[in-house]
Amino acid sequence: MTTYSRRSNRFIVSLILFSGLLIADCAAQSESSLSWTRFRGDQADGLGRDNPGLPLAWSTEQNIQWETDIPGWGWSCPIVIHGRVYLTSVVSDEENTAPTKGLYLGEGVRDPAKGIHHWMVYCFDLETGKRLWTQEAHTGRPIIPRHPKSSYAAETATTDGKRLYVLFGDVGLYCYDLDGKPLWSKTIEAKKTLSDWGAASSPVVHQGRVFVVYDNLDSSWIAAFDAKTGKELWKTARKEYGSWSTPFVWENQLRTEIVVPGKNRNRSYSLTGKLLWEFDGQMSNLVIPSPFAAHGLCYIASGYVGDAKRPTIAIRPGAKGDLTPKEGEELSNNEYIEWVQPRSAPYNTTQLVYGDYLYTLFDQGFFSCHDARTGKEIYGKQRLKPRGSFTASPWAYNGKIFCLSEDGLTYVIKPGPDFEILATNDLQELCLATPSIVGNKLLIRTVSKLYCLSHQETPSGK
Repeated sequence: MTTYSRRSNRFIVSLILFSGLLIADCAAQSESSLSWTRFRGDQADGLGRDNPGLPLAWSTEQNIQWETDIPGWGWSCPIVIHGRVYLTSVVSDEENTAPTKGLYLGEGVRDPAKGIHHWMVYCFDLETGKRLWTQEAHTGRPIIPRHPKSSYAAETATTDGKRLYVLFGDVGLYCYDLDGKPLWSKTIEAKKTLSDWGAASSPVVHQGRVFVVYDNLDSSWIAAFDAKTGKELWKTARKEYGSWSTPFVWENQLRTEIVVPGKNRNRSYSLTGKLLWEFDGQMSNLVIPSPFAAHGLCYIASGYVGDAKRPTIAIRPGAKGDLTPKEGEELSNNEYIEWVQPRSAPYNTTQLVYGDYLYTLFDQGFFSCHDARTGKEIYGKQRLKPRGSFTASPWAYNGKIFCLSEDGLTYVIKPGPDFEILATNDLQELCLATPSIVGNKLLIRTVSKLYCLSHQETPSGK
């Protein structure tokens, strides 16, 4: 009888512990589904968790849970944690040249914008859109020009769930608690950038460190800052000048590394700033798409439309040293290079892997598909009709792919080996920021508003 009771007690204790772990795991998954902590999401892959409440159709009057006006200019993306939305913008006291859509192959706005500017950070309630707090990170006159399509708030903030990290690339890095209290800041010395286009690479945070890349014409670098104090932990010089890509913390089966593409060299760094591997990937002159991982591979790309070289490269884990091929050899022959497609990369947008396929959205309104594991072309460039140039990166959920044009028109595309446009959804306003997905909500930033879109049941009798 005693033995039975002891076994029963052990069973009950084990059951309680298992139940507790299961509840904790479910809570973690639930929290994850309601967070979008950096550019292109927690995993940097543009994929939202499937949810029946996520909308497949929307307009300025359909499936809008809330909308709110965003003062000033900014193309940073909304991020979400603990039921709050964070967004940045820059407000000017004087009228300046507004950002414009379309392909722009010339120089930047040659002079810094006029008047006093206010570098702003906003926090909104995810359910209602109510503004919860506002912080002014910096006030002053811009000292550098910018790209004609961009703004002084191009970088997307990031969070580790404890603090908010906001980067205004040519001004500084700012840290707040999630209630808006300033914790620390680091001034960034503005440098001249290629064609006066300014900065745009977003920060990332990992295991108590905030990583920032600043490529420019004078002294490019990647650095790590202590997330709690802002102390600079290390800074590594980079021989680069034409890159605006957001760094990617690649947690693969062998190690964790920071992957950063570049015109001269694609590189990977350890979490302590040590160079792990590099190679000349014959990239285009301007490197903008951000790295990400799928199927155990890391994908990097650059596709400036004026270049003949526009490669997409899939990299295996474990590389070390200089992978650059010797004269007469091919990069694809390296044991750490899974495949190379020399003319398949986009200019501004970052590619998307959804299921077995890698999809590429081209700035001039074309869409293509390759096998994500082998690089084999599934279908070539298909025209997105009726209109649109593109800067925002594509995203996916609920078995659909979405592409948001600069006109505010979203194309809903069928995934798989056959190209098909299923629908279009129009917000009728300039859009350059990549949307964010949390739970049953899609957040889209236009030139003047932030929309929270969710599937709304049609009231009975209507």
